[in-house]
Amino acid sequence: MITRLAHVCIETCVLEATENFYGMLGIERKFEFRNLQDELIGMYLAVNADNFIELVKIREPKGEGSLAHFTFEVEDVDQVCDELRRHDITFTEKKLGVDHTWMVTCHDPNGIFIEFHQYTEDSLQFRGGSCCIDYKP
Repeated sequence: MITRLAHVCIETCVLEATENFYGMLGIERKFEFRNLQDELIGMYLAVNADNFIELVKIREPKGEGSLAHFTFEVEDVDQVCDELRRHDITFTEKKLGVDHTWMVTCHDPNGIFIEFHQYTEDSLQFRGGSCCIDYKP
């Protein structure tokens, strides 16, 4: 069902400095998120062809380090939904994200937010580019 850990999401008030830190390690921008005001508000950094770090800009730090969520790549998001339903776990409806990737989400017993991604031929994780989302840090 799960293929691999797809990405972790880091919330940051210092987007450029965070990108530069990971860039120093050879992890470079694959695609970016811009809001309706055309402000850069996040990005995916490619660790390799299949693993990413997502950076999301926030206004205020939430403490020492802020891991917003992590994501599993899955072969079949519908199968994940069936399994979550079978175990009576609350999850979101399947949707196609602005990055052209199918996804569902839930929380683990500790309250940690988890995404399940099923990539498509058009997923920006593989094609790169930019997408617009309605978000303001």
